Amino acid sequence: MLTSITEGILCCLTGKTANLVLPLESSEPSDGFEYVEVKPGRVLRVRHIVPERQPIETEKQVAEKDNADVDCYDKDSPESNNDSDNGSIVHCKRKITVYRNGQLVIENLGDVLHSEILQCQDGDLEPCSTVEVELADYKEVASSPDPNPVPPPVPPPPGEHKPAPPPRRRRRKPKRTVLIDSKRMISSCKGTHSDVALFFVHGVGGSLDIWSSQLDFFSRLGYEVIAPDLAGHGASTAPQIAAAYTFYALAEDLRAIFKRYARKRNILIGHSYGVSFCTFLAHEYPDLVHKVVMINGGGPTALEPSLCSIFQLPSCVLHCLSPCLAWSFLKAGFARQGAKEKQLLKQGNAFNVSPFVLRAMMSGQYWPEGDEVYHAELTVPILLVHGMCDKFVPMDEDQRMAEILLFAFLKVIEEGSHMVMMECPETVNTLLHEFFLWEPDMSRKVSSKTDTEKAIAASDTLHTLKNSKPVNK
Repeated sequence: MLTSITEGILCCLTGKTANLVLPLESSEPSDGFEYVEVKPGRVLRVRHIVPERQPIETEKQVAEKDNADVDCYDKDSPESNNDSDNGSIVHCKRKITVYRNGQLVIENLGDVLHSEILQCQDGDLEPCSTVEVELADYKEVASSPDPNPVPPPVPPPPGEHKPAPPPRRRRRKPKRTVLIDSKRMISSCKGTHSDVALFFVHGVGGSLDIWSSQLDFFSRLGYEVIAPDLAGHGASTAPQIAAAYTFYALAEDLRAIFKRYARKRNILIGHSYGVSFCTFLAHEYPDLVHKVVMINGGGPTALEPSLCSIFQLPSCVLHCLSPCLAWSFLKAGFARQGAKEKQLLKQGNAFNVSPFVLRAMMSGQYWPEGDEVYHAELTVPILLVHGMCDKFVPMDEDQRMAEILLFAFLKVIEEGSHMVMMECPETVNTLLHEFFLWEPDMSRKVSSKTDTEKAIAASDTLHTLKNSKPVNK
């Protein structure tokens, strides 16, 4: 503690930041650590594991895969793997309407997947009329075509005059309307499939080491795994300019990593702030992102840094407070604070960044485009994993995210907290693997067009939401 205070005072006097994070020579080059220069002078450490597979592909398939490029990918070309054609085609259709009073109405018109699909190998797919959503602010709203139903008048007590009827409301005019109408192939992604790649993205203060259990588990199952260190984290370079840590700068870094390692079917797994980057990539590359996992990512709201946060303090002050911040992170990020959790925090290299990087990361969380409409436009299947004891991300935020998304399935781990993938690796690995293998069962889909239209007309699902204040993660 005394050393930290002394270094903080020197930092204030000299104007230099102590404990810079610089690229390190990998002590285990055989474990797949690579250094990728995403921009001149901007180098990210990436752990890339390509498992050895049996030579089950033909020479023609291998040539087609080697010649494929992310930027010029032709989705009509022959598949380069064995089973990617054996998936199910799901109709993704919804109408998103934004009104001038700040309300958002989402009407599902296509197929909706059951919320309990992850309890079996194959999921069921039925018309959207079977979906029921209950929001905290609109508990009285049933399956009504009117997003703002007027409550029935209360009869006046005896002896009192009947009040005058309220003025007739003017018909609302939508400010913006988005119509999504597309078809998506959803298939089982096995470790033996050479066209599947898993991308793991950490959040603020973390590193690729927090995914150690997941990287080892899925690489042993035959999956190709990619996990980068964000700029200023782990063993990646740490530029001494705040603009290097904005959301857009980090998103472009991850775009470069994604384009370098992407396969035909890619699964993105994000934690905390890393969920926002996975959302960005899924929105930018809908044909390449096959599934997404969001672990304690928060609600579907635009990002905006908090002006009253402790991370707005000068870097030298944050350096003096670093022991307190580390203890606070241990207490809030883990359900228990024993020796095991401290060792996990140390092994995961979590919250081991310079005060300058930490301050710049928190101040750079500005992403106004990532609002409810942005998330509602996603058509990729998404698994949300939430640790019940998480003190950073409330439960209702992940619930609201599940309500906004088209194909989302929320799973809660009661004994987990914010760092649930480190606290409960077996549980998280099982959930993720089950989601990777899942594909919808089309046999139970309504085959008659007339019956489908009647079912949809009977009770359309309307999500009526209020725009919430932007938050940072």
